[in-house]
Amino acid sequence: MHLAARVHVMKATANSLTEFRRVNVAGTERLARQAAQQGVRRFIFLSSIKVNGEETVGVGFKERDRPQPQDAYGVSKWEAEQVLKKVSVETGMEVVILRPPLVYGPGVRGNFLRLMKLVALAVPLPFGAVENRRDLVYVGNLVDAIIACLEHPAAADQTFLVSDGESLATPELIRRLAQAMGKTPRMLRVPVFWFDWIGRVAGKATLQRLTGSLQIDTAHIRTTLRWQPPYSVDAGLRATSQWFLAGHGR
Repeated sequence: MHLAARVHVMKATANSLTEFRRVNVAGTERLARQAAQQGVRRFIFLSSIKVNGEETVGVGFKERDRPQPQDAYGVSKWEAEQVLKKVSVETGMEVVILRPPLVYGPGVRGNFLRLMKLVALAVPLPFGAVENRRDLVYVGNLVDAIIACLEHPAAADQTFLVSDGESLATPELIRRLAQAMGKTPRMLRVPVFWFDWIGRVAGKATLQRLTGSLQIDTAHIRTTLRWQPPYSVDAGLRATSQWFLAGHGR
């Protein structure tokens, strides 16, 4: 199970793609070839929904969609997928690719942790007018999907998109996070076009993630592996909130 990667490097530099390729593409190929030499039968690769793109409009991403990675990380994950398919053809080792969206749970970092800190402070958040839909995946559900890909015969040489199976608007995510943390959510109805304008001027991709949609169609893994996420969104948010409230995310 190959989950390691260069990630969360927010400041782009001239050699950003080179560094992502060095770790995420070349490093993955070396590991896969060594695994095949050692007789590994099946190689599970954690890719990213960023291979599909950054935003959906009306219809969720599917495995068969044309890849449209928008940043160096997404490009490197797409190229790693192609390298792994080549290694599979050359060695006979089975390869299974999983593309998750944002993964949350105890130990979460990045934008999700920042949002949790704001919710914990009970400060007014300007997302009341946002009507987007975004898919996430709780770490417990992702682990369960990985186990299914290890064990199920039909997973061989497949690519799967995986999520909790419930798309949330940003205001709903904030409300449910607040409930799990024992807080009262406070939201202002700021027009969404303000976020679009600020994001363009400031170059803040984070705003797009809070106001744009990213939905995932998980029909393929559900039908092929008979997989269902064992944890609900609310269960995942409760577990994450308990970890945060215990002081681990401060």
